[in-house]
Amino acid sequence: MKHIAIVLATFFSITCLGQIKTISFTSEKLQEKREVSISLPSSYEKNQTKNYPLLILLDGDYLINPFASALNYGSYWDELPEAIIVGINQGKNDQRNLDCGVDQVTGMPNKKSAAFFDFISLELIPNIQKQYRTTNFKIIAGHDVTAAFLNFFLYQDKPLFNAYISLSPELPVNMEEKLPEILASSKLPVYYYLSDAEGDDPEMKERIKNLDSGLSSIKNPDVNYKFDYIKDASHYSLVLNSIPSALYQIFTVTQPISVQEYNTKIVTLKEGYTDYLKKKYEIIENSFGIKTPIRINDFKAIEAAILANNDYNELDALAILAEKNYPKSMLGDYELALMFEKKGDNPRAARYYMSGFNKDEIADLTKDMMFAKAEELKKTFAKKPKIKGKVGQDTTAETPATDAPATETPVTEQKQ
Repeated sequence: MKHIAIVLATFFSITCLGQIKTISFTSEKLQEKREVSISLPSSYEKNQTKNYPLLILLDGDYLINPFASALNYGSYWDELPEAIIVGINQGKNDQRNLDCGVDQVTGMPNKKSAAFFDFISLELIPNIQKQYRTTNFKIIAGHDVTAAFLNFFLYQDKPLFNAYISLSPELPVNMEEKLPEILASSKLPVYYYLSDAEGDDPEMKERIKNLDSGLSSIKNPDVNYKFDYIKDASHYSLVLNSIPSALYQIFTVTQPISVQEYNTKIVTLKEGYTDYLKKKYEIIENSFGIKTPIRINDFKAIEAAILANNDYNELDALAILAEKNYPKSMLGDYELALMFEKKGDNPRAARYYMSGFNKDEIADLTKDMMFAKAEELKKTFAKKPKIKGKVGQDTTAETPATDAPATETPVTEQKQ
């Protein structure tokens, strides 16, 4: 797994390099210019109305490529959302130690690092939000010294970030005791990822272990916490192993319905399958600011759960949701046709199949399929031939069933 991650990161870093630009940012708080690297999603220019989560990287000079690689790979398979990545370059002249320095007695930021804290919160982020289309969901990540420093944003009454990725932090004094206390009393949803490597310094490992013990004991439902101990990894290779794990933890709910989610959370429901789907996408929009049509495969997963539980009336609600998300497609008519077919109302089912025939194809729903289903059902309710003339004369004629498309909209009172 470690080698696969390294190969993927190397490959995608090549494609991402052209998309990363470095700018010089003048900071009044720091009284100096700082280099900041920005990576925009591939769809940023194509989709002018789309907003993106914001990922702030400390140690941006070497973390931006692996993070951009992981997000590019995940978004390619529609498993991770695209994000705007801003990396603060700290590698020159021991800059990172000055930016993240702490008082050796109190363990709190000193004068220089307090200014760096203000630079991020009062200058950099407001400027990025003004210049680029970001959502309100913000993530911060760092490695060793910077991984510890990012925790200071949690010390605020209203933390600036929604998610924290701490890769093998070099903890200042008292942080492993104080941080669990802060998160235990958090009133806002927080995602927190922590990792440690087998090859890390023993003293660091012991303190990270204590921090994990404190965070693992938290009973606060608003805290989404994950810890990874990476075997056979060094302090540096830990980064490539941790990044995908952290991103998938944070963005789990944004992913398509998986086999596990279907088997454990959906098909086991007694009712409310469509409500589950609606709530999933409401969480995606409300928590991450990501507004997107419901995936077709997610519609099909809910449909499968409805059929598995013989709750055919639920297809009515699913059809209404389909009309809202894909109003020009045949998806809504298909769900209604399927509902009436399963309930034994073949005439009405055939009418909705024919109604869908006149709309846009979507996914595996085609005009040929809709027409064939309608014709197949018509055979089950075709009128019997009427006999005319004298006995023995072959003058029968069959009255064909109407092909007129349905004009009704889904209505609850039609359910049986």
